[in-house]
This record gives sequence, C-alpha cells and structure tokens, in this order.
Amino acid sequence: MSSTNSKLRLIAAFAALATLALAVSCRGFFVNPTLTSIAISPTTPQVAVNTTLTLQVFGTYDDGSRNQVKSGISWSSDTPSVAPIDPNTGIMTGLALGSATITADAEGLSATANATVYLSGITAITITPNTKTLSATSGSPADFTASATANGSQQDITETASWNLTPTTTDVTCTYVAPYEECTADSSAIAQSYTLTASYPGTTIVGTATLTVTNP
Repeated sequence: MSSTNSKLRLIAAFAALATLALAVSCRGFFVNPTLTSIAISPTTPQVAVNTTLTLQVFGTYDDGSRNQVKSGISWSSDTPSVAPIDPNTGIMTGLALGSATITADAEGLSATANATVYLSGITAITITPNTKTLSATSGSPADFTASATANGSQQDITETASWNLTPTTTDVTCTYVAPYEECTADSSAIAQSYTLTASYPGTTIVGTATLTVTNP
C-alpha cells in the first residue's frame, strides 16, 4: 500500500511540475501590446473661468485594443496665461477667456487638443461707451468695448461677444479690431440712430449702446 501511495505522490508531483512548466512556456508566447497612438479626452476640452478640468489620455495599441494611459504622461499648454495645465496630473485651469493648445506626451507619442476657456454665471453685460456719434464723412471709426459681470468680477468679452447692429444696413459695419469693436460708416450712410448689442453664448443677457450716425 505504501509503495502505491509513493507512486501516486510521485506521479502527482511530476504532473504539477509539468503543469507549471507548461504555464511558464505559454506565458512566453504572450507579449504586452505596443502603444501606437494616443488621444486626449475630452477631444475639445472646455472649462469655465476660475474652474478646473482633469484631462485624460487614451491609447490605441497594436492589437486593436484601446485603454486609458494612466502613467508616464507629460502635459503642457501653449498659452498658460489662458489655460495652464499641471504637467503631471493633467488638471487644466481656466485662467482667462480664450483658447489654448494642450499637448500630452506619452511613450514617445504626442496628442493635442484645442481647449476653450469660457465665462459662466454672467449677470450683466455692459458696452462702453453707451452712446457714440459716428460721422459718415470724417472716416473716423466709433470704438466700443464690452464687459461682463460674472461671479462678482468683471471680464472683458469684446472679442468673444456676439455683436449686432439694428436696424441692419450695409452702410454701417461693426467688426472686431483689437482691442475694440470698431464701427465705420460709408459716406452714403443715412443719418439716424442704431442700437448696438453685445451678447455672450450660454446666456440671454444683452448689453446695449446707441450709435448715432451723422451725415451733414
């Protein structure tokens, strides 16, 4: 009986060794997939002024799989005055209105995303000056700026605001010429008053000013 038990134990031991050897051998055939490309998520990040947003990186591998890359990432912003980003954590801060190109580097690969910093919590929009006279014959423009009151602070939105002039006319045009919204009148413009408005995406609040065109 003891001889039989010994043989069984020996067989079991050889079987265990064979199983272990097979497992080790099989593992040798499996190679970790290689990262072939990366992408930033979200693809077009947006963050409000004075808030933060954490960006992520997802990678595509040579076996067709796609997974989040969680380590070895280096972040940078080409406009840190607008949207700085922590180089290690990917936390982006909305510092000022505008846009910035965010870059992520990982394992020798790079990805970029165009980030936008917007304004939230707007309670008022003001156009300065609120009245202006424009001569159709002088050739001098009438310049305006717009600011928004948001979360207790003032933000210049002249460039990012949507401007509109009523009644509509082709004789008087207003376009952004940094740092102003610049209105000009053709020599044939009719003498009358116009309402200039400035609005901002995401809010129904509108700022107004009066533009009076003269043509002596």
